[in-house]
Amino acid sequence: MGRYLLKKIQHAFWTLLGVVTAIFFLFNVLPGDPAQMMLGQNEDQAQLAIVKQKYGFDQPVLTQYFYYLNDVSPLSFHSKDSKNYTFLKSHDYNYQSFFETSNIAVVFKYPYLRTSFTKQGKKVSQILIETLPNTIILAVASICIALIIGLFFGIFSALYKDHWVDKSILVVSTLGMSLPSFFSAILAAWIFGFLWHEYTGLEMTGSLYELDDFGEANVLKLKNLILPAFVLGIRPLAVVTQLMRNSLLEVFNQDYIRTARAKGLSAFQVVTKHAMKNALNPVVTAISGWFASLLAGAVFVEYIFAWNGLGKEIVNALNTLDLPVIMGAVLIIALTFVIINILVDIIYTFLDPKIKLNSQ
Repeated sequence: MGRYLLKKIQHAFWTLLGVVTAIFFLFNVLPGDPAQMMLGQNEDQAQLAIVKQKYGFDQPVLTQYFYYLNDVSPLSFHSKDSKNYTFLKSHDYNYQSFFETSNIAVVFKYPYLRTSFTKQGKKVSQILIETLPNTIILAVASICIALIIGLFFGIFSALYKDHWVDKSILVVSTLGMSLPSFFSAILAAWIFGFLWHEYTGLEMTGSLYELDDFGEANVLKLKNLILPAFVLGIRPLAVVTQLMRNSLLEVFNQDYIRTARAKGLSAFQVVTKHAMKNALNPVVTAISGWFASLLAGAVFVEYIFAWNGLGKEIVNALNTLDLPVIMGAVLIIALTFVIINILVDIIYTFLDPKIKLNSQ
C-alpha cells in the first residue's frame, strides 16, 4: 500500500505540474496588462509601476512562471530582500521556516493562489473556500440521485431484459445522456420554478444560503438544491442505468450465478448477494469520473440557477478576466481529479480482491 501511494503521489505531482504550466502560459498569452486589470480605470504610471514590482509583472514571462510555481508550491523559496517579489512577508500567509540563510528562506506553507484582480485584493483561496463547498454539496446530491435511481433502474432493466419496461428505461436513459445540461436546466427552471411554482414551491433561481427578508442573516434554503441537483444528475443517472444493466447481464452468464439460482435463491438474493458486487466496477469508474466532472462542469447549471458555487464564480471571473481566480479554480479541479482517481483505485481492491495495488 505504501509503495502504491508513493507511486500515485509521484504521478499526481507531475500531473499537477503540467496543469500549472499549461494554465500559466495559456492565460499569460492573453492580451492585456495584469496590472491594468487590477487597477481598472484608476491606474496611473506610478501605480502601475508599484503593482508590477509588487506582483512580479515587470519580470520576463519565464521568471513570472517560476514565481507562480513558488507561490502554489507548499515548499517554496523566499527572499529576505523587500524589493523582491518573493519577499518573505509580502503575502501575509502563515508559514513554517524549514531552512534559512542570510539571503533566502525555505518555508513550508499553504499554497498561495494570489489575489483577485477585481475584488479589491481578496485572496483567491478565500473566494474558493466560500464557493467550493456549495459546488461539492451540489455534486454530492447529484451523484446520490444518479446512484440511487440509476442502480434501481439498471437492476430492474437487467431483470426484465427485452421486456417493455427494459426498452422504456433504455429509451429514457439514452435521452438523458443526449440532453445538454444547460438546456435541461432552462427547461426545469421554467416548468417547475415558473409554470408549476404554485404546486412545487420551487424558485427559478436561488442558492443554498440566502439573505432573510431583513437582509441581516443567511438562511438555509434546501429546496433550492432540488432543481440544480436533479438537472446535474440526469446524465450520470442515465450512464449508471445503462452500465449497471449491461454489467449485470454479463455477470448473470457466469457459472457461480447459475449455481446460486440452482440452489433456489430468489432473483433479489442473487443480485444483492452475488451479482451486485462484481457488477459495480464499471459503475464506480463512471461515477468517480462524473463526480470530478460535476465539480468542473456545473458551470452552466450553477449560472442558470444562480447557485453560488465554483462554476458560477468561474463564469464571473471569465467575464471580468480575473485570471488568478480562473487559474486557482482550474488547479483545484485538477487536484480533485487526481485525488478521486487515487481513491477509486483503492476502492477497486475492496470490490474485486483479484486487483492488487502493487500491480497497478
